[in-house]
Amino acid sequence: MRVLVLTQYIYPETFKSTDLVFELAKRGYSVDVLTGIPNYPEGHYFEGYGLFKKRIEKVNGVRFYRCFQTPRKLLPSLLGLSLNYLTFMVSAYFWVLFFFAWKKKYDAIITHEPSPITQILPAILLGKLKGAKVYSWIMDIWPDSVTDVLDGKKAMYIVPFLKWITNKVYKGSDKLLITSKGFEELINRDADYSDKIIYYPNWSEDILNMDSSYETPSVPEGFVIMLAGNIGEAQNLEAVGEAMKLTHENKTIKWVFVGDGSKKQWLDSFIEQNCLKDTAVTFGRFPFKAMPAFFKKASAMLVSLAPGFKFLDVTVPARLQSYMSAGRPVLAMLGTGGAEIINESDCGYAVAPGDYKALVDVINESVLTDLEGFEKKGKNGRKFYEKEFDMGVCIDHLEAIIKG
Repeated sequence: MRVLVLTQYIYPETFKSTDLVFELAKRGYSVDVLTGIPNYPEGHYFEGYGLFKKRIEKVNGVRFYRCFQTPRKLLPSLLGLSLNYLTFMVSAYFWVLFFFAWKKKYDAIITHEPSPITQILPAILLGKLKGAKVYSWIMDIWPDSVTDVLDGKKAMYIVPFLKWITNKVYKGSDKLLITSKGFEELINRDADYSDKIIYYPNWSEDILNMDSSYETPSVPEGFVIMLAGNIGEAQNLEAVGEAMKLTHENKTIKWVFVGDGSKKQWLDSFIEQNCLKDTAVTFGRFPFKAMPAFFKKASAMLVSLAPGFKFLDVTVPARLQSYMSAGRPVLAMLGTGGAEIINESDCGYAVAPGDYKALVDVINESVLTDLEGFEKKGKNGRKFYEKEFDMGVCIDHLEAIIKG
């Protein structure tokens, strides 16, 4: 089969789309990619790539066509991001109309959509021109993921337009692959797309079987609660901070943060101002290959999301699958999307987003009183990962979908 994957985010950037195309090529598919000039997350073109560098390249049997897009940080804040979205969409339309529509034939077109949803529009046009089915892998729900970061007045003006674009994508796609079962309700708000929707979750690398010899900084001894990954607004660190204050008298409980993001500086200041340095430590960003070594030193892995947003309530954070892959038990403050998986797999304990008092109660009354039982929950998560979130299993599922 000939497959085109259309996405703004792919090799050499670190996204699931990269795993997808290389694995399909290994399985004998002829795979092309229409993408942009890599610039995520730093917001500047990667070294070796640019307007006149590597616009077409072949890697591991996959041919990449890189259309023009401005880097995310060409302009400040939302202006740079908006221009990045717009230039990619326009350039991708150009490639579709003047190259792919005449030169290429595909059996399936797969899109990979962490924001923006506008990147799917050129794929829908090509699907109509060439009679190819479009499989849209939805990881962000629009307009929610945009309006949630805008104030009410700005959102009021832009919501109707974003809803129109979103429904155009849903109508034009042959199948909608969703990473959380809770997405279905949000997708069906304006029309019924149930016959197109297929639950297709993220996978995780097999962290348990990766090399864990990476030399990490010294992790404090004790019951280590570790949060690894992006440290940003969505993680609701204010609630995590309150939980740290409530457990501070128990010096055996250590809070460890591995990663960076927009709230990292705030977190460091919070720890210092509240005299928590003896029970909390931040390590900053490390390469992914360091994660197995860090995870092995954790007694529990923490996942937290902010309350008050329907989109976040049903989202399944990708770090949850990574924690389960590593066989580590989970403590969580998050909504129904992740909580359902934690409860179904019995891989840990979940409380409502932001309910730090309930989290501390769980730690004191359920975890520390039965450490052996809590450790077994990590093994439960690993079994669930092998059944549901292993990459091979997920790609098998995708093959079944595109072959009808």
